[in-house]
Amino acid sequence: MTSTTEVPRHDAAWFDALFAEHAGAVHRYFVRRLAPATRDDAEDLAAEVLATAWRRRDDVPAGGELPWLYRTAGFVLANHRRKLRAVPLAVVPDELDDVDPEALAVDDDRVRQVLGRLSPRDRRILLLVAWDGVTGDDLARVLEVSRGGADAALSRARARLRSAWESADGGTDDVARDDVEQGGGS
Repeated sequence: MTSTTEVPRHDAAWFDALFAEHAGAVHRYFVRRLAPATRDDAEDLAAEVLATAWRRRDDVPAGGELPWLYRTAGFVLANHRRKLRAVPLAVVPDELDDVDPEALAVDDDRVRQVLGRLSPRDRRILLLVAWDGVTGDDLARVLEVSRGGADAALSRARARLRSAWESADGGTDDVARDDVEQGGGS
C-alpha cells in the first residue's frame, strides 16, 4: 500500500532562498518609510513580514514573491503606525544613505513638500516604483488590480505629481521633476 503524503509547496530551502533574495529589499522598504525616530523598528518589521511569509508560505505565489512581500509590508507598516502616535505620511527620511542613491533625492525639501500634497495611494504607487523598482505586473499584484489598472494608476499618480510639482513654485525645476517622475520607469 502506497501512502501519499502531501509535500509542502514551500519548504525550508525555499524560505532560505526567499530570505537571501528579498530580506534586504523588505528592510529597505521600511527604512525609507519610517520616520527617523522610528527607523530602528525597520529590522523588526522586516522580520515580521518574513515570519508571515513562512507562516503563509502556501499563499506566496511562485514568481510573485517580492510583490507579495511588499503588499504584506504595507499591512505591517499600517499596523505599526496605528500603534504609534500619529506620524504624517508626508514625513520622508532626512538622513542620507550613501549606499542608496534614491535616498539622496528625498533630502530635497521640495520633493517632500510635493509628495506631501499627494494622496496616500498616489504616494504609495510612486514610491513603490521610484524607490522599490516595482513595475508592471508586480505593481498590479501589490495593488491587487489588473495590469491595465496598475498602469492607469501609475499614469494618474504621475500626472498628479506633475501638477503638484508645477504648482509648488511655478514649475521652474523640470530636471528634478523628471527625476522624481521617472524614478523606476514603467
